Amino acid sequence: MVDSQYYLPNDIGISALDCGEAFRLLSPQEKMYAHYLSRAAWYGGLAVLLQTSPESANIYVLLQRLFRKQTPSQLAQVATAAGLSSEEYQAFLVYAAGLYANMGNYKSFGDTKFIPNLPKDKLKALVWASQAFQEQPAEMEALWESCSCRLYSLEDKQKQLGLGDKGITTYFSGNCCLEDAELAQKFLDSKKLSAYNTRLFKRENGGKACYEVRLASAVQKDCAVDGECESCCGSFNFEDKEFSVKRGDYAPLMEKVCYNLQQAQAYAANENQRKMLEEYGRSFTLGSVDAHKEGSRYWIKDKGPIVESYIGFIESYRDPFGSRGEFEGFVAVVNKAMSERFGKLVSSAEVLLPELPWPKEFEKDTFLKPDFTSLDVLTFAGSGIPAGINIPNYDDIRQSEGFKNVSLGNVLAVAYATQKEKLTFLEENDKELFIKWKGPSFEVQVGLHELLGHGSGKLFVQDDKGKFNFDQNKVVNPETGELVSSWYQGSETWDSKFSTIASSYEECRAECVGLYLCLNKSVLSIFGHEGQDAEDVVYINWLSMVRAGLLGLEFYTPESKSWRQAHMQARFVILRVLLEAGEDLVGLEEVTGQDGKPDARITLDRSKIHTVGKNAIHRFLCKLQVFKSTADVEGGRALYDSYSSVSNSGAHNFLRLRETVLLRKEARKMFVQANTKINGDSVELVEYEGSAEGLISSFTERFQDDAEQVEADLLELSKRDTQCWC
Repeated sequence: MVDSQYYLPNDIGISALDCGEAFRLLSPQEKMYAHYLSRAAWYGGLAVLLQTSPESANIYVLLQRLFRKQTPSQLAQVATAAGLSSEEYQAFLVYAAGLYANMGNYKSFGDTKFIPNLPKDKLKALVWASQAFQEQPAEMEALWESCSCRLYSLEDKQKQLGLGDKGITTYFSGNCCLEDAELAQKFLDSKKLSAYNTRLFKRENGGKACYEVRLASAVQKDCAVDGECESCCGSFNFEDKEFSVKRGDYAPLMEKVCYNLQQAQAYAANENQRKMLEEYGRSFTLGSVDAHKEGSRYWIKDKGPIVESYIGFIESYRDPFGSRGEFEGFVAVVNKAMSERFGKLVSSAEVLLPELPWPKEFEKDTFLKPDFTSLDVLTFAGSGIPAGINIPNYDDIRQSEGFKNVSLGNVLAVAYATQKEKLTFLEENDKELFIKWKGPSFEVQVGLHELLGHGSGKLFVQDDKGKFNFDQNKVVNPETGELVSSWYQGSETWDSKFSTIASSYEECRAECVGLYLCLNKSVLSIFGHEGQDAEDVVYINWLSMVRAGLLGLEFYTPESKSWRQAHMQARFVILRVLLEAGEDLVGLEEVTGQDGKPDARITLDRSKIHTVGKNAIHRFLCKLQVFKSTADVEGGRALYDSYSSVSNSGAHNFLRLRETVLLRKEARKMFVQANTKINGDSVELVEYEGSAEGLISSFTERFQDDAEQVEADLLELSKRDTQCWC
């Protein structure tokens, strides 16, 4: 019996993201703008298939061909005739929905592989009996042969994403290891090139290692092109190794992104939006991260738009080295009532920031007031949908020019709705309170996490001209009592310096800021919570965090001693910090459940949150910020790794608790998103039911106009690199 964590259960939660009301309130021009931005996002999102695993694109095309010829209900009759039970057919639909929702066959949250929960011969029988196979038997058989083996494979290395022998990645060719990633980062830094939109391919040439850095771009020429003074492409010798920088990764997809961004320009509301789209287009045409940065600058200036969007190679969670971005594009509509609350939080930021536990020299010289809005998502293309975002991820822009925060209201509304019987690891008398306040407390946490978590803290930098952004003769490290002795130099960034731990460490810092500042009564009143309600919100926010720390164990792989999800590692670290605080603040015990199987109980003494809890987070948060500010990778890594370690020794047997967590885990929900289509002079919203069938239909209808061309492009792009994964 295969471990259930590699299947998606038939009863997995699938919810439709409701944005009908928000979309209807848009003007015709805004609807057109949203439509073309959505098209750009969806086409770009297909690149995630190629960023996830060698087989994802082929599996996607196989599914699209099946469902374009027959709807899920039509195919159900074929399945019955082919000998599949109704449970087996439902398992197939859930698998297909999962592949679409995650844009690949690895979970976007946790990075483990999932396979169909039905025998391989049954799935093959269904494919062979389908109309798609009847019409194109040779093509469908070839497609099946190209991906069916890996589709079901659970070899150790293929169970999760990772680098070298730790897992699967398509950000690097199969022969790359951590040393190759480190060398490539040094090379990119030397050329002042960002890794965000790159992949790395290594080959041997006459016994010498040669590296190809491939930029995502519509243009495939390696020479300088219009709009570029000199080409970043070419061959280079670096530390006695040969490097070549080439364009053209995901070229046909980037072309479609650029076309739709260009169409959107005609409907932009202002000059900032037009310029932003122009620079994004230049970025995806040439493979230029500098152009994307320029677009991001215009995006920051576009304050309070009705239709908000962002697109590009953004989050670096899934690159095992931590510096390459996964493609993501979202389009959303402002929720005015909720945005008003976030606006008040922004106005209070300058009063709240000095309360954070580090000296004022470790805070930015001026707080750049960002846009902070609550949005209803119309489109979110990529591997998964978060609840909140703080972007851009470019530290140099975030530090000196600003950023934006968004909270995704319609995601929050359905993602965290919980049924009492599915609520694990809590005492009975906590469950009602948890269900009542989980949504409101998470809204407060997201607001603080994004705005004052990711938006706070200064990085000490010495630029290329030798100029410091702090007084190195006066600023004292509060942890050592001595002058600051390390900092970032030149083109070094937070991501490039802290690499493999950067994402999780930063999420941990932001989560701690949320826990710390939610204790402030004025913050709670901004969100409408006073008196006993406010105390309940604090309690449930802290209780949610310690419970999430325990749930985080699902995302730890004992075999490779590695974490597969940045946020869950961060929450486990916080659980460890609060357990270490002692004085019975947090209780964690192993018990036997009512079903006779292993269970666990987590408790939190609410009377000690403002004292023991606050002091523990104060000390830990200060350490996190000091190591980050001073570019002290060694100190930061030692601290973070010690709290991240999962063992069977000490006061708690976390390895055994992990087994209990896996036994009682609930699958993460999937979301069904609407489509937009132009009908004459207007744009229509096409909505789907919250089910596996609805999710599948949304994808088969998403690329109706050019489905065959898109599928052919994906297969070609996938085939081009087949030999690189062996």
